[in-house]
Amino acid sequence: MKQQYSIFSFSMLLLSLCYINTFAQSPTAAPAQAPAVVVAQPPVATPTQAAAPHGITNVTKILEKAGHFTIFIRLLRSTQEENHLFSALNDSNTGITIFAPTDSAFSELKSGTLNTLSDGDKSELVKFHVVPTFLSTSQFQTVSNPLGTWAGTGSRLPLNVTSYPNSVNITTGLTNTSLSGTVYTDNQLAIYKIEKVLLPKDIFGSNAPAPAPVQAPAEKPTKAVPSANVESPVAPVDISSAVTFMHNNVVGSLVIVAAAMFACNVEGF
Repeated sequence: MKQQYSIFSFSMLLLSLCYINTFAQSPTAAPAQAPAVVVAQPPVATPTQAAAPHGITNVTKILEKAGHFTIFIRLLRSTQEENHLFSALNDSNTGITIFAPTDSAFSELKSGTLNTLSDGDKSELVKFHVVPTFLSTSQFQTVSNPLGTWAGTGSRLPLNVTSYPNSVNITTGLTNTSLSGTVYTDNQLAIYKIEKVLLPKDIFGSNAPAPAPVQAPAEKPTKAVPSANVESPVAPVDISSAVTFMHNNVVGSLVIVAAAMFACNVEGF
């Protein structure tokens, strides 16, 4: 009897162990699926990757961090070229090069120069400082002149670059300056600091011919004014002849009167 009870107890123990084992294994299966949910979360990190280009290609942020470009930043924003740059840098495969004038460069312009420009001229001025190609300092040695800019090309918009061993010179026909430093560079965007504003002939050169009409008044003294002076001596000539004629008549009259008186005297004698 005891033996049967022992066998029964042992059997119940085995059943209990099997039940506990299966019960213990069943919850472990559920957590096994949890990592699958966690694995699906990495796409959430992609916005941080998208934010990286935003920080890199935001030109105004780069200039603000560098400092001393307040006026150029103001022009970028007022002309909407800031948005143009952002779109171009994210869509272009050729990159962009920017020549950024410092605040001291703008201070060398005549007072009120920027205020006299129209919105279109301000936009063209900003575009004249942007080359639609990424150029490293070494590439200036092989670049072809004149450089094309966002403002365009041609005789009214010349931008020529000359590279020397220790400097890069830039000329526009009205401005002559050199790169004074590198603000930012990567394989897509290059920003170089310049100490003079690049003035395009298309805007500032058009005022050069203006002094020409000033010479027109010089022709006025050569007109009929001298002719009046030439005629003025004629009147005295005519007057003198008239006086002479009158003098001769008076003399003649006196002679006749004297002759008549002489004749009377003779008859009376």
